[in-house]
Amino acid sequence: MALKILNPGLSTSIQDLGRPGYFHLGIPIGGAMDRFAMRVANMLVGNNEDAAGLEAVFMGPEITFTEDALIAVTGAELPVMLDGVEQNTWTAIAVKKGQTLSFGFLQSGARIYIAVSGGIDTPEALGSRSTYPIGALGGVDGRNVAAGDVLPLGKSGHGKAGATVAPAHRRLPANPAVLRMVKGLYWHRLTEASGEQFLNDEWKVAPEADRMGYRFRGGKPLEFVDREQPFGAGSDPSNIVDGCYSYGSIQVPGGTEPIVLHRDAVSGGGYFTLGAIISADMDYIGQLQPHTPVKFEAVSMEDALAARKERHQLLDEIRASLA
Repeated sequence: MALKILNPGLSTSIQDLGRPGYFHLGIPIGGAMDRFAMRVANMLVGNNEDAAGLEAVFMGPEITFTEDALIAVTGAELPVMLDGVEQNTWTAIAVKKGQTLSFGFLQSGARIYIAVSGGIDTPEALGSRSTYPIGALGGVDGRNVAAGDVLPLGKSGHGKAGATVAPAHRRLPANPAVLRMVKGLYWHRLTEASGEQFLNDEWKVAPEADRMGYRFRGGKPLEFVDREQPFGAGSDPSNIVDGCYSYGSIQVPGGTEPIVLHRDAVSGGGYFTLGAIISADMDYIGQLQPHTPVKFEAVSMEDALAARKERHQLLDEIRASLA
């Protein structure tokens, strides 16, 4: 069983939940930018939650199927069409051999996730099928999908057509989006007034937003506490002697435009990081369109762990509703 890509859209890639365990070697975890949406799409079609599907940015692909299948589309909202007939998102949809899946214009969010019963069964690279183009890992020969690609599928699961996720269980960021963060090791490099200003300012997503990181603009430049730069840190006060980056780290090169490092980001470098986005809010970032207003909110580690627990509980509720 397979699916054929007729038109890949703007940027469509094969993604699963990534390849953990190699970050110390400079290979990021990768995987779906919105892991929640990817998990739920797989639940709907009866796959394991870590099965590979398609992640499409801003525009959906056009796909035809060589055999009957069950599909689900989650994440961003846009019209889902099967042979020109609109279908529901966040719902398991039965597809017949020879039918064509296509999409209308984006309505909200930024990335959709397409799960197909059986999961995409391309070869694994370091334990994952996720596309990492910079390292030529996963995907189709290390790249995004292209017109004419035929993607093999695994053995179908036990999904049921018509299964759906209630609107209250779907996650998309608010507008303006609020991204919760924990202050980091280098927060002390900011003056007290500048730190407060960073949290009070409204920022906007810049056009330079991709799988490596999201850049934000519109707030006031940061002010740093005076110090003599240590050897190897360079002359700019936003520079440090090279350090490690966590997922979600917020670096601010030159103190002007924050960048939140995401799934395909590098593991270290010479820019100071003022904190990190909490894990429960990382999925939201992948759904932010350019120019979306954003506020950063500082929370405690206890708050971050509670938010992660709430996200796990939401997934448990969805699993129970689909059982």
